[in-house]
Amino acid sequence: MGIASLLPRVLKTVTSEIDIAHKRLLLAAQGYSELGLPELALDELDILPEDVRSSPIAVESRLSVLMQAKRWKLALEVGRELCRIASDKNAGFIHSAFCLHELGKSREALELLSSGPAALKAEPTYHYNLACYEAALGNIEQARAHLNVSFAMDKTLKEFARTDPDLKVLALAEGKRN
Repeated sequence: MGIASLLPRVLKTVTSEIDIAHKRLLLAAQGYSELGLPELALDELDILPEDVRSSPIAVESRLSVLMQAKRWKLALEVGRELCRIASDKNAGFIHSAFCLHELGKSREALELLSSGPAALKAEPTYHYNLACYEAALGNIEQARAHLNVSFAMDKTLKEFARTDPDLKVLALAEGKRN
């Protein structure tokens, strides 16, 4: 969820370790991504020197662009790399699990997300995505429980959930209970 807003958030965290020329490339990639031009965004990221290109900020930027372009298999590879190089961060786990889910591998998505750092449990997106994966697996009560936790943490997710096709099965199950 929220792929379009991912890259700007990522780039706000660019550290002073990356020089100004490299920050400009990251910002150019962000601009192309916002314009819906993922190939040009990826071209900008490819210009970065290897040491910067393999930094968590650049890897997360690439992941964001690939997800926006719905290139799930490649995004999953990049997401797994982010999990490896920044195992204490939430983003790699949340986004890699989302890619797995988009590839029809909701069980693996659930397992990957559950294996992430403990800090994930403080993220509303963690619980929301778990709800989606549980729903896809037919685990309606678990899905509903995770969804309620996500709503308690971030009430804005309720509006998003109303139109989320992953959660349609919850509405159908609710109708059957009445």
